[in-house]
Amino acid sequence: MVLETVIVGDMQTNCYILAEDKNSGCIVIDPGSDYEKIRVVLDKHSLTPNFIVNTHGHIDHIGANAEFKIPVFIHSLDGDFLENPQKSLSLFYGDSKKSPKSSRLLEDKDIIELKNLRLEVIHTPGHTPGSICLKTDSIVFTGDTLFFEGIGRTDFPQGNSKNLIKSVKDKLFKLKEETVIYPGHGPISTIGHEKGNNPFV
Repeated sequence: MVLETVIVGDMQTNCYILAEDKNSGCIVIDPGSDYEKIRVVLDKHSLTPNFIVNTHGHIDHIGANAEFKIPVFIHSLDGDFLENPQKSLSLFYGDSKKSPKSSRLLEDKDIIELKNLRLEVIHTPGHTPGSICLKTDSIVFTGDTLFFEGIGRTDFPQGNSKNLIKSVKDKLFKLKEETVIYPGHGPISTIGHEKGNNPFV
């Protein structure tokens, strides 16, 4: 499997490129900015992006969606963030950037497939109503729900701290402790480490 992290934008968002092998199609998770920087990594592995999955609808995770000109997947509760600069917070950062509409609105437990790659959608509301995590094998992409010894902000509009804590405890902390988390910002961690060391949960 090919798994590359590209750190993009002023918010240092982790964009992930996931493929079964080189010279194949791939999934792009959270291309928040810096299309050309992401393109360099795709070209290095001779990968063709098939679709984008956004873990939620904030601008630092959706900002480069339009430049790829490929289908975009996002949870149904964040679907309108893509075309609403106020909800996506792009206006907050002095921009009015929009993303194309979603080609597929996701729900909890949906399966996203690309050949032999399978991502299970885990709905983890809190940071936004439609925040999701994406699990494959012993890896989970946690977006802005769970970080290394941290959690996502809930002081933005539609954030809910009670829901976020519940999402982490009831869904993510039920995964195997050796599961590696790839967060929306910052370094990787494991579920076991966060259960024992995350001061917010």
